[in-house]
Amino acid sequence: MRALRLDVAPDSTVAQAWEALRSSYPRLDRLPPPAAFAVNDEYVRPDTPLRDGDELILVPPVSGGAELPPPQDTPPGGGGVHVALTGEPISIDEIVARVRHPQAGAVVLFLGTVRDNREGARVHHLEYEAYETLALRDMHSVCEEAAARWPLLGVALVHRTGTLAVGEISVAIAVAAPHRADAFAAGKYAIDALKQRVPIWKKEVWEGGEVWVGSEPAG
Repeated sequence: MRALRLDVAPDSTVAQAWEALRSSYPRLDRLPPPAAFAVNDEYVRPDTPLRDGDELILVPPVSGGAELPPPQDTPPGGGGVHVALTGEPISIDEIVARVRHPQAGAVVLFLGTVRDNREGARVHHLEYEAYETLALRDMHSVCEEAAARWPLLGVALVHRTGTLAVGEISVAIAVAAPHRADAFAAGKYAIDALKQRVPIWKKEVWEGGEVWVGSEPAG
């Protein structure tokens, strides 16, 4: 992530710091506004006051293009949870092994893969970046939420970072449950929530262009 030092008036809020940054860099108005703010690796409200030495993070829209609401407090579910970010190829056998359980009547596996086209253009590769601290925390929250809503025996969520070629696995979700309906429902919930709020960003690179998905210029 790029960083700069910003001097603001004492007792300035996050929102005031953002306005000061926009005044100094008018070209920011060509981009979507931050989807969320974080200070020292914690999500905060725009009216949060800043202290000297705070690290303010402007969190761009995620790859799903949605806003980034802070995760809700959810009581722990009954299934085991495993989450990870990795720069290495995702092992299907490993993620399925994470959720195997003798009481499981179903193990559902979702794989997100890199397709070879974007609106008619041939995609060369994708690049993924993550705000690692918050991404792992939010991924864990997503899995806990799924385990609290359905009677799961295990849930695992792994996402790639770095450069991925066409056909490679970008994200894998495995869910184990006594019955298939719960496993399917929980897997769908997990991928939808991941796309909506976890701070992971995707750049598509194709013949003649590239774009960070969700951060296209405004207007």
